[in-house]
Amino acid sequence: MYKGCSLGSIIAGLLLMLAILNPSLADGGLIDDFSRADGLSALGTPWRAVTDQVMGGRSEGAIKRRVVDGRQALCLAGEVSLANNGGFVQAMLDLTPPGGPETGLDASTFDGVRLLVHGNREVYNLHLKSTATLLPWQSYRASFVAGPEWREVHLPFESFEPHRLVQRLDTRRLTKLGILGIGRVFHADVCIAEVGFYRQKRE
Repeated sequence: MYKGCSLGSIIAGLLLMLAILNPSLADGGLIDDFSRADGLSALGTPWRAVTDQVMGGRSEGAIKRRVVDGRQALCLAGEVSLANNGGFVQAMLDLTPPGGPETGLDASTFDGVRLLVHGNREVYNLHLKSTATLLPWQSYRASFVAGPEWREVHLPFESFEPHRLVQRLDTRRLTKLGILGIGRVFHADVCIAEVGFYRQKRE
């Protein structure tokens, strides 16, 4: 079956296939550092701005790439309103490209999500979706504070709480990641210079 192919070339081909199907494993967990000229994430997917207007709300928000204190970043800014049962603005990223595995992105070899954040001293959310989150309002949620200086935040997978579903987070089947201003009336202004998965140092 493999006549004419060396073992090394077969292994190289398998590793390339793994890199295509699961980019996070190939590059050490990086999701995005906002360095690509085409505006796509390190996974090859675009960020999108989503607000509660998709469900009749009144919040307004937008995303923009810009340099903040010397770092290339993605910034989410807007006004969060609770009118019409709304209450969020979001920067959302698909974790698998079109045509990627329907089982989602496998991050099970990592311990959580890390962020390099800058903002206006407000509390923000990071939401993960998986193949278990079949409804729009379902997600796994953790919070962080974004202050006026760049700071690295680590959010262990264990800290993500299921919202409107029973299943615990299955890190083998991640589909989307979102940065949100949510749940109260306030001005959202948060920038992300890096986002990725991390591993705890083992003793």
